[in-house]
Amino acid sequence: MSHDHSHGVTENRLKLSVVLTLVFVFGEAAAGWFSNSLALMSDAGHNFADALALGFTWYALRVSQKKSTETMTYGYHRVGILAALVNAVSLVVIAIFICVEAIQRFSKPEEVQSGLMIGVAAVALVVNIIISFWLHGGRHNLNIRSAYIHMIGDAVSSVGVIIAGIVVVLTRSTLSDPAVSCVIAALTIWSSWGILKESVTVLLEGAPDGLDMLAVEACIRKVAGVLSIHDLHVWTVGPGLIACSCHVVVSEQSILSGQQILKTVVDELDHHFHINHTTVQIEVEGCSPNELYCNVKARARATAHGHHHHH
Repeated sequence: MSHDHSHGVTENRLKLSVVLTLVFVFGEAAAGWFSNSLALMSDAGHNFADALALGFTWYALRVSQKKSTETMTYGYHRVGILAALVNAVSLVVIAIFICVEAIQRFSKPEEVQSGLMIGVAAVALVVNIIISFWLHGGRHNLNIRSAYIHMIGDAVSSVGVIIAGIVVVLTRSTLSDPAVSCVIAALTIWSSWGILKESVTVLLEGAPDGLDMLAVEACIRKVAGVLSIHDLHVWTVGPGLIACSCHVVVSEQSILSGQQILKTVVDELDHHFHINHTTVQIEVEGCSPNELYCNVKARARATAHGHHHHH
């Protein structure tokens, strides 16, 4: 299970996506300004936030491939998580601004040029659909998934703007414009919420979403030779890197057979839960910590890392 093979492709696509989105955002914002459409401007805001999201995602992909250093022993996997967090927060702020503006427009509606509104939103839709297709492959990475969800949200909001434009043409009432803006803002907040939650969980060293800790514990207990287990921790270092540490108690035996138990624990966790960075401390039953001699003889403090080879 290598996550790296698609990195090059994805990275170039991300770079292109960022450029494409940014160029488009300025066009859309200008069009929104000229046509006096809040929906277009809110869509441009949404799109801009997504250009940021894509930019961060691309940066994080690059940085997470930097090797770990003496001071950053886990490498830079967390950069992507921080980026996702900053992103999500900025999106929420933009959305709140749009809601405030929309509420003002309900009380005093403004003239809107619907033709321009529909045309630009249609182009936006096409751009978003193209980028969504590009990113579809990287969905297992939190970071790329956040960018992908943004793009889907953009496509949906562009459809909203097109509908609003058509309603303006048919009814001559411009109220559909701020109404759709509110919907887009709500969508923006909703799409950010999942990313906020997930990135905060990672930063708080929480277990990965959807991981059943009881199942992990049961899996370790099942390994032949394991008497009991304590001090179990599972946390996410970054996209695709899940770490685990635990203390496993075994009966007194040769260090070699202790190593075998350890290796089995590491392999099982990797196989069943994709936990790919496990540290196990083997402890021998029946040695009380103050009996120095017994400790030295039997406690094989063995640590092993089950790594996927990153090439």
